[in-house]
Amino acid sequence: MPTAHPSGWAHADGALSAHRPGGPNWLREPADPNVLVDHLWSQTAVKADGVLSVGGVPLPELVREHGSPAYVLDEADFRARAGAFRDAFAAYDVYYAGKAFLSTTVARWLEEEGLSLDVCSGGELTVAERAGFPMAKVGFHGNNKTLGELERAVELGVGRIIVDSFHEIERLAAVTTELGRTTGVMVRVTAGVEAHTHEYIATAHEDQKFGFSIASGDALEAVRRVHAAPGLRLLGLHSHIGSQIFDTSGFEVAARRVLALHARVGEELGVEMPEMDLGGGFGIAYTTQDDPSDPSRLATEITTIVEHECRALGVAEPRLSIEPGRAIVGPAMCTVYEVGTVKEVALDGGARRSYVSVDGGMSDNIRTALYDADYSATIASRDSGASPTLSRVVGKHCEAGDIVVKDEFLPGDVRPGDLVAVPGTGAYCRSMASNYNHALRPPVIGVRDGKTFTVLRRETVADLLATDVGVS
Repeated sequence: MPTAHPSGWAHADGALSAHRPGGPNWLREPADPNVLVDHLWSQTAVKADGVLSVGGVPLPELVREHGSPAYVLDEADFRARAGAFRDAFAAYDVYYAGKAFLSTTVARWLEEEGLSLDVCSGGELTVAERAGFPMAKVGFHGNNKTLGELERAVELGVGRIIVDSFHEIERLAAVTTELGRTTGVMVRVTAGVEAHTHEYIATAHEDQKFGFSIASGDALEAVRRVHAAPGLRLLGLHSHIGSQIFDTSGFEVAARRVLALHARVGEELGVEMPEMDLGGGFGIAYTTQDDPSDPSRLATEITTIVEHECRALGVAEPRLSIEPGRAIVGPAMCTVYEVGTVKEVALDGGARRSYVSVDGGMSDNIRTALYDADYSATIASRDSGASPTLSRVVGKHCEAGDIVVKDEFLPGDVRPGDLVAVPGTGAYCRSMASNYNHALRPPVIGVRDGKTFTVLRRETVADLLATDVGVS
């Protein structure tokens, strides 16, 4: 990991030179740069004569109708992945993590596919409300929920609120007392497990803002306070160990520690908590170096872990829940850009890299700059007979770290006007998008059976200036 730098990872010593002249070690030069790596794309993505189609819609046609850049959401793929988790974890409650990407359309799809919904802000709760999502199937996360957010959640009858601090327990108890309501509560705990992921998305080690520590005794004390508080119905414990996780070893350690606390609560308080949530964080394939597990395998392994630990502890198995977000929407969306400029840059060792500048960037995908994330790309508008060239897809913003795809082999004749598509952009791209440099956030265009429909429209200049009170 490059040394942190206040201006972003790309400014750190050795950040860019860390990638060898031929690209990173995992990147292999393809025989044909036109060919799709199927497992990186949504299930309906195909190429014919160099033109990429998703959901039966050729991306050049989509861009002619809706402009670029644009997020392209494959409805059939989203529903298939949601259904795969629902079916594999049939004995569980599957909560879609709305922070990955949420809209009223997506909320309606989730209800139709039989999933529950996890939100972590008043804004996400409002989207669920507007979509008519059943509130009994909503969970509300967040380490600093406001009084107004808690009041609204209780008024709407949210099924469970995941508490994250002693202050929140007091605040929520006051709200339920004032409103004369009772609400289901889960206690978020930190199990001291650090998933093998980026520091900023590993959330179960002790030194971070989420949850109550099991090791320190805070978690048990939080359970005691929830159990004793009027208007709070103790449901169980919640654990989340991180994101972009490819194996279940971390879940095994976390489940062992959380279930030990679950058993201790039964012994000391005489309370058999009915539920337990193991969180989400299931990884997806962004590049050829990623090898995620499918939902069936995850379900088998996690269920086996929980069954084994419950037998060892002599406790009944609680009703389990999980929270996939990225694993459902991530592969279901790609982003299409138009190339504006191309320039060749000499590298150490005599190699060269092609810098392909597109009409978007860190305002529509901040993950490369924020997490040093890797992505892939392909030319989406034509076939090419040119040899593969090591390329870097960069944005139009005034930042050296404005990089969309750090390393990819694209055809050597990429030119202005070509379309470039980046797979795996469904999670945390549109939801973390910004107006940096006063950019307009792209639309989310749904595709299905050869037709397009707007999920989120493109922002306009009027949207951009709406909060500028100096504009007449």
